Amino acid sequence: MIDSFAFGKMVIQGRTYTTDLMICPDGRVIDDWWRKKGHRLSMADLTTLLQTDLDTLIVGTGVNGLMKPVHGLEAALKDRGIRMKAAANPHAVQWFNDMHARGRVGACFHLSC
Repeated sequence: MIDSFAFGKMVIQGRTYTTDLMICPDGRVIDDWWRKKGHRLSMADLTTLLQTDLDTLIVGTGVNGLMKPVHGLEAALKDRGIRMKAAANPHAVQWFNDMHARGRVGACFHLSC
């Protein structure tokens, strides 16, 4: 469960994170996550999450939504049986909190722009 978020900061179960991060379906948080092409999210950036038992991926694209999934990412994930929902962090946090207990939900969040 994500307790709170603000520009450059996210609190998950009482612990504060200040770097981009991934949340695995088992609740494990992997911080200091970065994409190979900065503000572009590709399959290669999701390797750790794709190794988990995942059926839904929530993508927090930043406070202002500036990180963008590359063209074709959603379709490639769908081919693997993974549903992707991407939005600016306010919406993505809400989706994650609403969905995390109902399935195998993972997430990745860009904490700034």
